[in-house]
Amino acid sequence: MTLGQRTLALKAVLEAYPGAEAVPVPMPRGRPSPAVMYKVMAKVFAILNVTGDEAVILKNDPHLGEILREQYSGVGDHRTHLSRNWMRVALDADVPPEEVERLVASSYALVCTGLTRKQKAELAALGG
Repeated sequence: MTLGQRTLALKAVLEAYPGAEAVPVPMPRGRPSPAVMYKVMAKVFAILNVTGDEAVILKNDPHLGEILREQYSGVGDHRTHLSRNWMRVALDADVPPEEVERLVASSYALVCTGLTRKQKAELAALGG
């Protein structure tokens, strides 16, 4: 598997978050996974495509998501995540890399906000 330059760069950003765990998306019959889920305390904050098009799926504030969909052609809904709380960002589109990194930070923060006190304490012990 050869990852694109943008995907490799974002992979490094995702893996640098405290408590971030990369888990391949499970596939039937042992087929290779097309994506990797990034979790913090067992809660998903990003799904990175590792085959096909360069894209990431991120948790987001629904109002911010609407604004970003209007501003960038590379931001949209993901067909399997019908919730307004998730958005797909094409890494090879018009979304600047620093904006993608900001969206990743926002996704991570949104997930961390929903952690229990115990989970927050465990994450803080990891440096988060």
